Amino acid sequence: MKEAALPAPRRLGTNRRPLAAMWKRKKLSVLEILAVIQTLALLSFFAQLYSRKSPQLEKPAQAHILILSSWRSGSSFLGQLFSQHPDVFYLMEPAWHVWAAMQQNSAKVLHMAVRDLVRSVFKCDMSVFDAYMLERRNKSALFQWEASRALCSPPACNSFQRSDIITKDACRTLCGKYPFSKVEEACKTYSHVVLKEVRFFDLKVLYPLLADPSLNLKIIHLVRDPRAVFHSRKNTAALLAHDNKIVVRHQGQAMEPEDSYIVMQEICKSHMKIYKEGRWGLPGRLRDRYLLVRYEDIVHDPVAEAARLYSFAGLCFMPNLQSWVHNITHGQGLGRRAFDTDARDALDVSQAWRRSLPYLQIAKLQDICKDAMELLGYQQVTSEEEQKNMALDLLRPRRLNGPSPPSSSASLPPS
Repeated sequence: MKEAALPAPRRLGTNRRPLAAMWKRKKLSVLEILAVIQTLALLSFFAQLYSRKSPQLEKPAQAHILILSSWRSGSSFLGQLFSQHPDVFYLMEPAWHVWAAMQQNSAKVLHMAVRDLVRSVFKCDMSVFDAYMLERRNKSALFQWEASRALCSPPACNSFQRSDIITKDACRTLCGKYPFSKVEEACKTYSHVVLKEVRFFDLKVLYPLLADPSLNLKIIHLVRDPRAVFHSRKNTAALLAHDNKIVVRHQGQAMEPEDSYIVMQEICKSHMKIYKEGRWGLPGRLRDRYLLVRYEDIVHDPVAEAARLYSFAGLCFMPNLQSWVHNITHGQGLGRRAFDTDARDALDVSQAWRRSLPYLQIAKLQDICKDAMELLGYQQVTSEEEQKNMALDLLRPRRLNGPSPPSSSASLPPS
């Protein structure tokens, strides 16, 4: 049997289709090719995305610590405890610039702007200050910049070494004229970025930062006996007037005497709310990112409490810092100036309200802040005799970081 003959191969150029049909087919082929190229590019992108770890999911190179507190609670000292560490880039209340520029708003309205600024600073993006400062500026334009040892040593200033314990006065004298760009440059060279803020009244505002994989955020929540806070605020009333107006939502009105109690009521409510959220409201995977510390615990045993805070932050507690902590808390008197951290008798400072405040004011304040005092472990006084009896310990043992909430609703104030 003969094999069937194979058809002859078609020769190029023998297709006699009409020219219009050929042009239509040519256009369709181009579109098909482009579609194939686009599909292959997308497949390649997703293959790379899932075949290796996304950079956004990698652990951030820096650790981020936010000290949350309120005015006159010892937060300047706690900030210095971190600022003097050679591995820490520290800023004191950068959100002051937000409140100064947008003072017509309430604290609640400003929460989002403050949070956005804090996020940018944690990432060492100091362009966020462009909205709140003059275009041409030096490092000294930053609020309380001299409280940051990192801005008083290389690369922000060449007058001191990173290992030096640096006072605000020395820094202010020698390091103020460096350009503002040095702030961002310095920030990027540290393993830890620590910010101290007194302008957050709700921990929920910070949930996006706690859950942000590009941040490695932990929160230290500092509280103080409301009676001591009230006493300290009375001595610095003029310095706090601007912030008080925002807290109580006064718009250009003069502060009345009763407003000092309204501010304290807001402060006590916010501490109670932040503590409850930090201990029992955060998701389980974020709960170890929150630590409550009482100022009174620090002054009773400064070195031990500093060691606990450094451990929480992942910092080494070096011998020279241990000596500094001891010396700064065992000085003489009550200190020279507000917002400074010169050597003083810290334990005596914590009890000064018992000698100075009239009992009637204390009784009124205790009534306003009774729920917060109960939750945070501050015992009330029921008479002037108890107030003046310095042998009576008004600080209950610390059980503030236990694993579970109080068993009865009576011991846990409502939201």
